[in-house]
Amino acid sequence: MKLLLATVLGCLIFSTAISADSKANGGKQSIVTIKTSMGDIKVKLFDQEAPETVKNFLQYVADGHYNNTIFHRVIKGFMIQGGGFDTKFNQKPTHSPVNNEAGNKISNKRGTLAMARTSDPHSATAQFFINTVDNNFLDYSAPNDQQYGYCVFGKVIEGMDVVDKIADVSTGFKNGQQNVPSENVVILEVVKN
Repeated sequence: MKLLLATVLGCLIFSTAISADSKANGGKQSIVTIKTSMGDIKVKLFDQEAPETVKNFLQYVADGHYNNTIFHRVIKGFMIQGGGFDTKFNQKPTHSPVNNEAGNKISNKRGTLAMARTSDPHSATAQFFINTVDNNFLDYSAPNDQQYGYCVFGKVIEGMDVVDKIADVSTGFKNGQQNVPSENVVILEVVKN
């Protein structure tokens, strides 16, 4: 009887510890590695805080969409953006846009991953950017086109040195766009860990 009671009590303590740990970590969090021509960037995704955005991003990962795309917009002291163009600067086809979850109260701090979009707040598809500095002005502040913000859906947990190296490449005007790296910075693939 004592052994049974000890076993039950041990199971309760163990399950409580798991539950507390899960809550402390915000529940389930997927990990992906962005393998680039300049090194690997490991990212923890915010599955609970931005579920539609993470699901959308992981669908592109599963489709192989990001394989052999480039970081096509690099602005030192701001961010690096990629995931939309192949190495010949052809824009890749995308799925329908995802609902903007920028109201999740996660700030565009250094090292966070956010969705790129047009002036329409709900136009994000596959392109993403990594903030290289704190960009609080990109955060959600009101439900209108000018203040909707950019949805943060992940954070770099390894490889910020790689992000900083990419942010430091020389850029110029290319294919009708500014801030394009002079030499391609290739996203070889993105894999779910």
